[in-house]
Amino acid sequence: MNPTMHATTVLAVRRDGQTAFAADGQVTFGEVVMKHTARKVRWLYQNRVLAGIAGSAADAQALMDRFESKLESVGGNLRRAAVEFAKDWRTDRVLRHLNALMVVADADTLLVVAGDGNVLEPDEGVVGIGSGGAYAQAAAQALLKHTQLTAREIAEEALRIAARLCIYTNDHITVEVMDAQ
Repeated sequence: MNPTMHATTVLAVRRDGQTAFAADGQVTFGEVVMKHTARKVRWLYQNRVLAGIAGSAADAQALMDRFESKLESVGGNLRRAAVEFAKDWRTDRVLRHLNALMVVADADTLLVVAGDGNVLEPDEGVVGIGSGGAYAQAAAQALLKHTQLTAREIAEEALRIAARLCIYTNDHITVEVMDAQ
């Protein structure tokens, strides 16, 4: 019997030329918290692309490595890499069984990449994925609309709110910020 694995929470927020990625640190296996300080956001392609991934740890690492290779092969063109990677993820016999969701961004673009072949660009410059993603995204949208907080501050506070609501999200938050070129 396999215990249920629950994903993480990753949030990306764009405001005033900055993109902030925030993620919690909790890794849950069944009913047990196995780790509190995991890092789920990574810099890719010469530190010009940020990526966050929600899903099982092994699947997430495999997908992140494959996506980074795809970025390298297309000279860092994020849109092209995302579309080609999503196609590979959907059609590859091994990859299509991996269970995860990715958020990727460069200075100009913010995308969600899914294993079903979808590549989506959020309308409002904010996206949350994983177990607490909807909570974090809703909080971030409210903070964007009703405050003057920076992208970093919004991402951190929205993750704190999600951690209070989602049992698979903790408040050990990692934040990475990218400035527009």
